[in-house]
Amino acid sequence: MADIVSMPKLGFDMAEGTLVRWVINEGEAVEKGAVLAEIETDKATVEVESSYSGVVKQHLVDEGAIVPVGDPIAVVGEKDEEIDVQQLLGAQAPEKGAEAEAGEPAKAEKIEEPERETAAAEAEEPEAKAALEGAQLPGGVRASPLARRMAEEKGIDLRKLNGSGPRGRIVKADVEEFEETPLEKAAERAPTTPAAMPLMTGEIPEDQHVQLSRLRATIGRRMAESTSTIPHIFITREFGMAGVMALRKQVNSLLPEGEKTSVNDYIVKAVALALREHPTLNATLDEANNEIVQHGNINVGVAVAVENGLLTVVCRDADRKPIRLISIEVKTMAERVRIGRVKPEDIEGSTFTVSNLGMFGVEQFTAIINPPEAAILAVGGVNQVPVVVDGELQTGMRMKTTLSVDHRVSDGADGARFLQVLAKYIEDPLRLML
Repeated sequence: MADIVSMPKLGFDMAEGTLVRWVINEGEAVEKGAVLAEIETDKATVEVESSYSGVVKQHLVDEGAIVPVGDPIAVVGEKDEEIDVQQLLGAQAPEKGAEAEAGEPAKAEKIEEPERETAAAEAEEPEAKAALEGAQLPGGVRASPLARRMAEEKGIDLRKLNGSGPRGRIVKADVEEFEETPLEKAAERAPTTPAAMPLMTGEIPEDQHVQLSRLRATIGRRMAESTSTIPHIFITREFGMAGVMALRKQVNSLLPEGEKTSVNDYIVKAVALALREHPTLNATLDEANNEIVQHGNINVGVAVAVENGLLTVVCRDADRKPIRLISIEVKTMAERVRIGRVKPEDIEGSTFTVSNLGMFGVEQFTAIINPPEAAILAVGGVNQVPVVVDGELQTGMRMKTTLSVDHRVSDGADGARFLQVLAKYIEDPLRLML
């Protein structure tokens, strides 16, 4: 019997997603758990796995379509099964070519000549253009997330490329085949105002209008919501890091190059163990039921910088994992995020977040709570500073952190006690190995 694949809900606040690419084409076999399509959400491009085994009988939406959560996107059935798609879908069945009327882009005919492609694009309905807006760059350029990232790394202006993907969408192959032509030298500018020193000559770059990405817009919306609705309280504490740095050096001397641990791996483990002893911050506020939910699983989110924003990858049950496994998992998930191959479970389900800017030379900062969590720890860099020990001036390794707490869930004294427990693990790091 045929099954309907629907647009999945890949986050608690996800309402719709853009179907970026079909991985399995019509008529091809698919196994349950295999990647069926790539979906672009407000956060990232996510690989969506098939819930069924069989043959993809029909795609119900096209690449580039923006689809509400729960709407059907494909039909999977047996190889020789005859399927009446309209009957299967019932009243919800979208007719082929009717997507534009519902705000979705209709499937374009394959046109060889660039002139005809341009004419077809100009003739699109306003609703269809609006539906594609989230997938376009300034000037109407449409490109996949991987193509955008490759173009940025190579310094290629995407407006100069002719896309070979659906509806002229620029894909990875287009960027790889493109050879950038050198820009014409601009006329030197002569000084126009009297001055003791003449103005430097050369080209003044034009203003750049960068379209707000869906990720950046989502970050802005959620952080504005967090700061306006969550009463934050900030608590800062400094930790001695000599023990962690010595332990890390010893551990890394035994590991191959690609598996060496970072300072952040030890912090994630320490935070997880501290939350096990101090569960009040491993919590969320359920306003609908007027209760605080203290979670049994300790899933530590780790903020990762990506193109046009940041995402949080989730190390699940971090209190039960050795540091080496935490390190491997976080690195693997962070790499998937950066190349646009993230899985839903990589970025959903965190119960507490660690945001570390120490690698950028930042000494101290405060972080905004990531709803619906109750707290977030902002971590600065490890610095060699003068310290007083038993009345004597010495050189020490110190790290500053700032804990942001939702005052509806906890308070300053409770947050300070959590940092005391955290200090027990960070300043005596052999506890992390037990």
